[in-house]
Amino acid sequence: MFTAIAAMTQLAAAQTKGSNGGPVVKSQGHPIEFVRKGLDILFYVGDDDGSPLSTKDMRGRATIQEGGKTVTVPLAPASPNMMTGKLLAEPSPKAIVVFSGSLHGHSLTARYAGE
Repeated sequence: MFTAIAAMTQLAAAQTKGSNGGPVVKSQGHPIEFVRKGLDILFYVGDDDGSPLSTKDMRGRATIQEGGKTVTVPLAPASPNMMTGKLLAEPSPKAIVVFSGSLHGHSLTARYAGE
């Protein structure tokens, strides 16, 4: 139990706010910002130097975990550096969102903890 609490504390400390107002998590040096606008979810993906990374050939999905249930949302590339998806229902602020993407054989994963 202590390990899980320590991991969540480290995760919360690792999340910073991005230029679009959402939390940013780094995956293999790539900043990934999560923004939710109503039922739309957007992930802004940066290169390891912080510049926008083209998502043209990226594949991805978001997994939303809430109240013992898991929902998977397919994500589509959007210019210039976004991966976007549509939720069927609005999650609570306590939901955990996990981004999974792959580009040119590299896998990126970012976890956004709810409040």
